[in-house]
Amino acid sequence: MSWGGKVVAYPADVVRAYRDGGLWGTRTIAEQLHEIALAHPGRDAVVALDGRLTFRELDERTDLLAAGLAGLGLAPGDPVLFQVTNRLGTVLAWYGVLKAGLVPVCTLAAHRGHEIGEVGRRTGAAVHLVEAGLRGFDLVGFAVEEAREHPTVRHVLVLGDDPRGISVDALGQDLDAGAARKTVEEIQAGIDPDDVAVFQLSGGTTGAPKVIPRLHAEYWYNALAYAESWGWDAATRVAHLIPIVHNAGIVCALHGAHSVGACLVLGTADLDESLPLLAREAATHVLLGHGHFQAIRHPGFAAAAAALTQVVLSGSKVPPALFDDLERRGLWSAQLFGMGEGLFLTTRPGAPRLARATTVGTPLSELDEFRVLEPGTEEEVPDGEVGELCCRGPYTLRGYFDAAEHNARAFTTDGFYRTGDLASVRVIEDRRYVVIEGRIKDVINRGGEKVNAEEVELLLLRHPRVTGAAVVAMPDPRLGERTCAFVTGGPLDLPEVRRHFAELGVAKFKWPERVEVVAEIPRTLVGKLDKKRLQAEIAAKLATEQGETP
Repeated sequence: MSWGGKVVAYPADVVRAYRDGGLWGTRTIAEQLHEIALAHPGRDAVVALDGRLTFRELDERTDLLAAGLAGLGLAPGDPVLFQVTNRLGTVLAWYGVLKAGLVPVCTLAAHRGHEIGEVGRRTGAAVHLVEAGLRGFDLVGFAVEEAREHPTVRHVLVLGDDPRGISVDALGQDLDAGAARKTVEEIQAGIDPDDVAVFQLSGGTTGAPKVIPRLHAEYWYNALAYAESWGWDAATRVAHLIPIVHNAGIVCALHGAHSVGACLVLGTADLDESLPLLAREAATHVLLGHGHFQAIRHPGFAAAAAALTQVVLSGSKVPPALFDDLERRGLWSAQLFGMGEGLFLTTRPGAPRLARATTVGTPLSELDEFRVLEPGTEEEVPDGEVGELCCRGPYTLRGYFDAAEHNARAFTTDGFYRTGDLASVRVIEDRRYVVIEGRIKDVINRGGEKVNAEEVELLLLRHPRVTGAAVVAMPDPRLGERTCAFVTGGPLDLPEVRRHFAELGVAKFKWPERVEVVAEIPRTLVGKLDKKRLQAEIAAKLATEQGETP
């Protein structure tokens, strides 16, 4: 499908090199899944808290779903907003949508009108897929209301039972399996493997999330390279607890596992229900984000870890004590740093313990390139010095979707993506490993969810009693960071701020979790908000308060 110049293409000679080198394939993601299903029909493809499917069952059921979607009049290239959680139906919907030639847009169940409205308009979403029965929020009602404001949204699809939308479970179930397979093959024959397969969202850019186009060939390669880097095969059982439609969920769990015929063991963030699933299904590999670094202390962890051979840690600096604790339990551990825009860095098998414990490793692909540049320039800094991590390669975007002005700032003149992350290079046993040192962008990492401080500040300033705002990260033992808002004006308290953000339809993870009303917000000598001072103030205040707690 043509996106009218909104997608920045990889240069033709680069595509040729990636394909000639055997990195990019010539099949779509849907065709790749079908091939894997033919090779491993009876093996478990996915085991979730609410059911399980073999590869044959997954392939056949998603064929029917795809044919049902085509029967709604949807055309290849139509974007589908995904707003669902970790359940079996999400996996079915994902592959069914891809088989129908549609393009998943990976939003979060936590997003609200502020985010969904902007992303839906920017991508021209034709469908909004939600789930019924979400605890604490009526996603179906929300989708129905949102559709009234979006002229391009024609259908609301629902996982579960709710008459206000079209049931995903029922779509295509009355069709013939052979006819459905033929429909899928006809659709896929018209899709270029170098066309957009998925839209991921960036969590770390100014304002509403930027849209990241991921292409069939490069996205599948990203996942396959990840799986092969850990030595996975069809006997591997990959456990995943963080949102499955995150980029990490797709690459490191869904596509990654399925690219080699492995099983996805799909849990949720709730350790009480997920750790027994890992134990019962003998998970061999698990990725733990910062929000789950304390899982090792859970009474169910020992049983869940009985079959584990690999524990991968991601999301923030890994405490040395955590590495030590995992080793005492006989568990091999490693680190991962990745982004929806592309580059993955890992400390995979063969890396020295020092590298695994103190760095995020080396690039996934032999054709990945990275540089550490003096921020704001294109000058490389020497190894050991801190600069901005910049990258390009066979699965790193060449430009955000429909964002020419932003792309001019986000890439170097020779096409390296400016990540906004501060990094340094550490040489260990004659190999260069990357250490993440912090961020240039004003972003709060709340348990893996990126909160853009400027966006929250602008939302705060829409409150009639707020005259100034500065948002900073405050330390948190469980999530790593939470959001603290310093404001001038008032009177104002946290409940009032929460009501304000709720009325604006902002995702709850972006809401400030502490409000400090001050007479004046400090500034640096050049007039910028002095956020370092504010961060130091709130950290000291929290330390004092915690010290006073019995």
